[in-house]
Amino acid sequence: MFNAILLLAAIVIIAWEAIRRFASPEPVTGMTVIWVAALGIVVNAWTALLFLSGRKGDLNVRGAFLHMAADAGVSLGVMITGILMILTSWPWLDAVVSLLIVVIIFVSTWKLLKDSLNMALDSVPPQIDSAAVRSFLESLPAVTDVHELHIWGMSTTETALTAHLVINEPNRNDLIIEQAVYELHERFGIEHPTLQIEYGTFPCRLSDESNI
Repeated sequence: MFNAILLLAAIVIIAWEAIRRFASPEPVTGMTVIWVAALGIVVNAWTALLFLSGRKGDLNVRGAFLHMAADAGVSLGVMITGILMILTSWPWLDAVVSLLIVVIIFVSTWKLLKDSLNMALDSVPPQIDSAAVRSFLESLPAVTDVHELHIWGMSTTETALTAHLVINEPNRNDLIIEQAVYELHERFGIEHPTLQIEYGTFPCRLSDESNI
């Protein structure tokens, strides 16, 4: 979340400076810009590659990847701008490319911020289909009802679940829990399920309060 907020704050500053330079363009030393930007591309792109493989399964890694990739993209845009300004002597190119970079970073960062906020609010992780989880639990042998189902992210890589299962065969408790725990892990990547068994002999006062 901090990475997302930092990137959004950075693009606001870049956009403000770009708009200001439309009104009063300032001279830029093209070759200096090119060499410094080229160094930035190499360093940031290499760092981003280190996070490439883990970006889908870990929100923190994705934040770091986007941060480094955004920096590499900015450096690339700056380098291209430096070359074009040497060739054309158009000072306004600096501002135009800056605004394009702002749009690119905003699109990639917005989803990161949204996912981070959802995790902070204990929402269902985006990669988990809560309706499919409910359908699976309802399909377990001897299960007649599922309620008080909650799914939330404990961290960027681990997901927790709690649910009440109403069953009509008390002697199958262990088998049902064993199957549920295994399938929740294999199908949905839910590592920490907590299942409460009920027999329907009394009305559960929480049965209408499932969150998904």
